[in-house]
Amino acid sequence: MEWMLMPLKRYADFSGRSRRKEYWMFALLQIIVVFGISIIGGILGAFSPDASGGMSLGGSLMFGLFGLYFLAIIVPSIAVQVRRFHDQDKSGWFVLLNFIPYLGGLIVFVFMCLDGTKGKNSYGEDPKMSDNVGDVFN
Repeated sequence: MEWMLMPLKRYADFSGRSRRKEYWMFALLQIIVVFGISIIGGILGAFSPDASGGMSLGGSLMFGLFGLYFLAIIVPSIAVQVRRFHDQDKSGWFVLLNFIPYLGGLIVFVFMCLDGTKGKNSYGEDPKMSDNVGDVFN
């Protein structure tokens, strides 16, 4: 659980390096939260229109929760991607590849799957060198 929450503790920290484990555990947390919001929306009737054919109260609540969650999570999501690029000794500006239609997300996905550089690089020490998650914060 600590790996899932580490990007939130390093909310707007765009410096340093992050392991693949940190990135993918954070991505798993995103999936779990979105699934949870969807379940809450389903319970509240978000997926069934009201009598006037518009969006139900449950639907409005669900989309409001999605919007708030997205706003809260956008900065740490970008920051952890930047740190993953740093781990591969690449500039954080590679995050902008996400804006290339169709292929950009796939290219970033491949980069997020690649292992980082071994040892120290221009962005800091190898995060795999520390055995304990808490050492990252010292």
